[in-house]
Amino acid sequence: MDGATVPVVVGIDNGGTSNNTTVLTLDGRFLVDELVETPSEVQAGPEAAVAAMARAFDGVLTRAGVPRESVRAVGLDTPGPASATGVISSKGSTNFSQPAWRGYDVRGALERRLGLPVVYHNDGNAAALYAHHVHFGTDAMQRSSVAAIVGTGLGGGVVENGRVVSGAAGMAGELGHVQIPLTTVLAPEQPVPTCACGFVGDVESVASLTAIGRNLLPYWLTRFPGHPLAAEPPARAAKLVRGYGERGDELAREIFAQQARALGALFTITANFTDPHAYFVGGGVVETAPEFRDWFLTAVREHTALRAEQAALATFALVPERDMAGARGVALAALEAARDLPAPPPLVGD
Repeated sequence: MDGATVPVVVGIDNGGTSNNTTVLTLDGRFLVDELVETPSEVQAGPEAAVAAMARAFDGVLTRAGVPRESVRAVGLDTPGPASATGVISSKGSTNFSQPAWRGYDVRGALERRLGLPVVYHNDGNAAALYAHHVHFGTDAMQRSSVAAIVGTGLGGGVVENGRVVSGAAGMAGELGHVQIPLTTVLAPEQPVPTCACGFVGDVESVASLTAIGRNLLPYWLTRFPGHPLAAEPPARAAKLVRGYGERGDELAREIFAQQARALGALFTITANFTDPHAYFVGGGVVETAPEFRDWFLTAVREHTALRAEQAALATFALVPERDMAGARGVALAALEAARDLPAPPPLVGD
């Protein structure tokens, strides 16, 4: 789609292997309808990674037919932990493992490289923001939501009145590390799960790919002796569980039922803390066959304890277009910054 004469913002979703990018006009139209991926180079260190982001920026503008002069702002997301202004944690992270990344101001570096304002969110917040605006449309600025994104870990975000709640240090919405009651989650005599962060019994210790390999699959294999997954290397076995779940395998369904109960426990806490209008679930756990994802979302809903007044207003839904949600979410954040209005209108029109 040619946007040569239209002011735009660009969204860059930075990941461990790829940068995903998109272009959004100031009147809320995405000019890129497909996934646009380029290598992220994050394992080569900060300088190489920022250069790769700049190449991704140039490439998506070329694809959209938009001159660089039309860009008003850029949105950037990365995996966390990072501050609200885009400074990577002093301890680094899974994606940013080299010492040079620790305490690195990735937002500021990209801003200097491009010579344009750069707005930052972590990837969970970006996906949450996109889900919120797509779901609520013109009512988005008057609604609230919570999103849980189940992947290698568990990310998420809290959106209030159409804006991400970042918190003082940018760590708000780190839903994976909320500790939950386990009495309704675990099976009898099942070991209490531990998280890679050091917490015991947080959401990520149950609802994540890492949790399957670390905590859930080892236990359930003892209850299903002779299961084919027992013959697989542990890392591969964890990744295969989803396919078994889609086919109705009993062991796999037990694992995903536990994950659904964990998300229900998380959303129950959220209901008593922020009382949102909507609860979103995203990530690989729902990027599956329709029967399986409907079963999973229904299980999450059934294990979320809402008061009658809340249940009458709340909705449960999937994060749409998960592969593109991060780039589109930070593009929406950049759009608000580019508009710079005291009371911004809806970011996504009808």
